[in-house]
Amino acid sequence: MIVGAEAICCTEIAQVCLQCARTAEALWLPAGSNNGAEARLERFGPQAYPGHQAWPLLTSWWLKHTNGATTPNWDIALSCEIQGRPGLILVEAKANVSELRKGGKRLDREASPNTLENHSHIGDAIDDARVALDKQLHGIQISRDSSYQLSNRIAFAWKLASLGIPTVLVYLGFIGDQGIWQAGAQFDSDAHWQRIFREHLSRVCPLQILDGPIRAGEADFWLQVRSRPVINHSPLAIPRARARIGSTL
Repeated sequence: MIVGAEAICCTEIAQVCLQCARTAEALWLPAGSNNGAEARLERFGPQAYPGHQAWPLLTSWWLKHTNGATTPNWDIALSCEIQGRPGLILVEAKANVSELRKGGKRLDREASPNTLENHSHIGDAIDDARVALDKQLHGIQISRDSSYQLSNRIAFAWKLASLGIPTVLVYLGFIGDQGIWQAGAQFDSDAHWQRIFREHLSRVCPLQILDGPIRAGEADFWLQVRSRPVINHSPLAIPRARARIGSTL
């Protein structure tokens, strides 16, 4: 059971997400300021919903070789109830404009054969999502080779829903974080964050995705854009994602 400040954080996230409710059995990562590890679904998923057929299928869809490789990290993952069904809220948190990156997935020049095959496999996975989503979001251009982080977030939300897990993907803007000025322009208001994120999203996906829900076979997914003021600015000495999440607790 979630206790203390962590419970407040998870309740807040669930409350700002439409169709979502935090249950007494909810699990979440990070698990507070003493455990700031980000969530990976191949580990978090089986803890949240043991025995669900989605987890091995999700990993094999994304990776051909799992040894030494991982699926993407999430700033916050929370199990919850979505429209009366067990689901997930997945949060990508941002505090500076420069964090909305346009680049593709990096590949080292000396990458191993397994890494090269995974790189190709990930491209195929995102293409699977793009082809499926184009029926509802005509012209969607998610890709391994541009705006990779946003692309993989949308692809994962689609895949989870297609495997029967309704999912809310939340892009959460932290407003007024002046802790690391070297990172560039901060988001100074909700309106500023909403405008910048929509510009970023429009490069790869019709803004219609924000109207949700998006049907993906067995379940739906949503993309929602939310913001909250920081309580404490990010310290220089610790990673930004951990600092921002800590500031919500």
